[in-house]
Amino acid sequence: MICLASKSPGRLATLRAAGVDPLVRVSTVDEAAILAALASSRAQEGRPAPGPAEQVQELALAKAGEVAARTLPTEAEVVVGCDSMLEIDGRAVGKPRTPERARECWLAMRGRSGVLHSGHALVRTEDGERALGVSSTVVRFGCPTLEEIDAYIATGEPLWCAGAFTIDGLGGAFIEGVDGDPHGVVGLSLPLLRRLLAGLGMRWTALWARD
Repeated sequence: MICLASKSPGRLATLRAAGVDPLVRVSTVDEAAILAALASSRAQEGRPAPGPAEQVQELALAKAGEVAARTLPTEAEVVVGCDSMLEIDGRAVGKPRTPERARECWLAMRGRSGVLHSGHALVRTEDGERALGVSSTVVRFGCPTLEEIDAYIATGEPLWCAGAFTIDGLGGAFIEGVDGDPHGVVGLSLPLLRRLLAGLGMRWTALWARD
């Protein structure tokens, strides 16, 4: 049994479609505080500010660690934490949260490409052993009209999604294609997860739900 430290319906649906029915336990970490601390640490060390891939890795680890601390080995052997951000023009785009910000995102993205980074962190509950990785996939956006953009934003879906879009929901019609793992765009890369679990001594096929 694994525990998914996320409230994302897309990540949960991806696992269930792949035959894995996880325990779900949502993390309570302060994402803004974690990123601020990471940026401060880099500045004090005289190092460059963390890029989107580093940020999602740090957030995924914080989420997995927080949930693992309150999950017994008898409940789940491994806790899986994830976080996603879109990188476009070297800039990180997280959840827009407001219609105005979502509209700005889409006006900047349409007809262009970006890279969706999804950080993965696994923590074994028995001994705290960790396995980390980032899935990065190029996303090619279509050119929705202003009316289509406004209609999409009005649904509320893009407000709480990294990059203001989904590929597995209403936003899928505005995505022309991806170069890389499409599951990573949903927020959980199945091939990467399989490899990380193997590194912790767990066999993917043993997680398949069976009657």
